[in-house]
Amino acid sequence: MHLVCGNTFQDEDREPKIMEKIRSTLFLKLAGLIFLVLGLGFAIGLVIGCQYLIAFSPSDKVPAEAEGSFRLIAEAWNTIQKRYVDREAVKAQKITYGAISGMVNSLGDTGHSRFLTPEMVKQETNQNRGRLEGIGAEVQMKNNRLVIVAPMDGSPAQKAGLKPGEIILKVNGEDVSDLSLEEAVERILGPPGTQVTLTVLNPGTGLSRNVSIVRARISLHNVIWQLLPGTRVAQVRISSFSQGITGDLYKALGKIQEEGGTSLILDLRNNPGGILDEAVGAASQFLREGDVVLEKDSAGRVTPVRVTPGGRANDFPLVVLVNGGTASAAEIVAGALQDSGRAKIVGEKTFGTGTVLEKFSLSDGSALLLAVQEWLTPNGKTIWHRGILPDRTIPLPAEAIPLAPRTGKKITSQELKESRDIQLQAALELLSKPGEK
Repeated sequence: MHLVCGNTFQDEDREPKIMEKIRSTLFLKLAGLIFLVLGLGFAIGLVIGCQYLIAFSPSDKVPAEAEGSFRLIAEAWNTIQKRYVDREAVKAQKITYGAISGMVNSLGDTGHSRFLTPEMVKQETNQNRGRLEGIGAEVQMKNNRLVIVAPMDGSPAQKAGLKPGEIILKVNGEDVSDLSLEEAVERILGPPGTQVTLTVLNPGTGLSRNVSIVRARISLHNVIWQLLPGTRVAQVRISSFSQGITGDLYKALGKIQEEGGTSLILDLRNNPGGILDEAVGAASQFLREGDVVLEKDSAGRVTPVRVTPGGRANDFPLVVLVNGGTASAAEIVAGALQDSGRAKIVGEKTFGTGTVLEKFSLSDGSALLLAVQEWLTPNGKTIWHRGILPDRTIPLPAEAIPLAPRTGKKITSQELKESRDIQLQAALELLSKPGEK
């Protein structure tokens, strides 16, 4: 999961191990999504004035071969404590969190494996439950730049016009280019009703702009749908793979059948991912058998994750919409449906988040998210850093906004035509001419 710029994240109190596996970003979740705060506490904890870290940690926790490294860290700690000239800047927790973030960042898995402060852990949990506070955008470090993975549906970020792929240069006028992901997100976070101004760069046009956003409490509606006007084609929008979306999707598919829908457009654009179980459950609604995803561990062992029987839309003609904001668990679903030949993929190359992040809780409520496995599509294609390539590549015009279903209000034929959502229109055309690619 990625880091999400909100003051709270997603998941239930019960956290089986498989639920602790996250996307990139997931957020994040997600993200994602997600979102973040500052880098957090050391597993053993550093203490002001300590002579050696090893003295403050149980001896059985420090491998003999690591004692020299711990002493080196303690030397740096003590030197900073005694000699750094700006005494107000010497904050024990900040130094500790920065040290842990540095350790994780040294792995080179930028934007995926990461350190979560206690506040970020809370955000992750609440996002998986479908509740957020903040601006509602998932961000990730990519090529050492703070990149927007996806604004969430109905969020302040989306309403302000933030787009996937845009780069955040400044937060409230402060340059964030040299900050860690955690430090940058900490500056974006804040209570509902407060304002934050982001300076964002559009890499396509090379133009930057200031965007002022009022933070808010965000209710996530993860599965919404509509019958497109004049057709029996249902556009089903999944905005993230938070807890419970498999059940929500199952119910939505039942209502679509009741209202006469005969084919589907699965809209995964700007979906930052979420929980692996939910991705498997969602993909299984459209597949009778086979694998949803392959998990590859550090020893090269590959374990297939099978389709869950009982899908509700195994026979519906299907097209999937993706773009650069489609990440993590959403890429798993798109890859499974593409490899199986079950659906054509339309849109733009996906974000490319492909590791299984496992959460390791630390003693002060912080946590490490570490990549312990890699996701591959059922045919063995790598997702990480490569993304899913559409069967039909159709970039959305820069000024166009993806047309999404709206709760309680049906879209009209005129609105569909004027939306300039040529990706949705192409999907509709494919379903009317199923023999074409």
